[in-house]
Amino acid sequence: MISKFKVGLYVVVTVAACVFGYLFYINYTRLMSDSADVSKSSSTDVPALETKKSSTASDGYSKLIMFGGVFFLAIVVLGFLAGHDVSQSFGNRVLKTLYNDEGEGLKDPAYENAEQEWADGHYLESIRLMRDYLQKFPREQHVAIRIAEIYEKDLHNNLAAALEYEEVLKHKLSQERWGWAAIHLCNLYFKLSQTDKAVALLRRIDAEYGETAAAEKARKRLAMYDSGATENLIEESPPG
Repeated sequence: MISKFKVGLYVVVTVAACVFGYLFYINYTRLMSDSADVSKSSSTDVPALETKKSSTASDGYSKLIMFGGVFFLAIVVLGFLAGHDVSQSFGNRVLKTLYNDEGEGLKDPAYENAEQEWADGHYLESIRLMRDYLQKFPREQHVAIRIAEIYEKDLHNNLAAALEYEEVLKHKLSQERWGWAAIHLCNLYFKLSQTDKAVALLRRIDAEYGETAAAEKARKRLAMYDSGATENLIEESPPG
């Protein structure tokens, strides 16, 4: 969705292109007309009149260059804005063909097999199949998050889960998804008694993703930490 600022920028640049393009055209037409008149009457003009016309023509050319320059600059900016939005739109369409509305990959038999192994209680085999799937489709980071969940909830291996989340956060995710993955990692840090790392990550969530729901959660937990209420910092099942 295009922001109000960008819409306003489009309007300003478009208006500037139209106005200065029109001024350039008017001045160009006038100069060409004056040039033709001068050539017809040059044999009868007195020197003083010729000097005056020459000065007027010079001023006209200066305005023509200025109007033309601003018009060209406006067209370049307009082209840059349009090109950026087209490329983003194309990229989003490509992502939509690869991901569903939740940001998760379209169902694949290989992934379904991994989930079936998990349902059967074969957690390590499920993780192995998910890693194979993730190697083929590295952008489907929801699978990496799923691996972390299995380590934490089914295998009760908080260290392995934390390492998985650390890798997830190295990838480009939506702000909300990154924020909640980071909240999960903070919870694991607290469980592992790595309080400094947890607090540092909470502050990063607040500083870099301040408008997300995850940041609101981070601020609440930082407030508890600052007040000394450390016993409430660990959540068994953080949201997100």
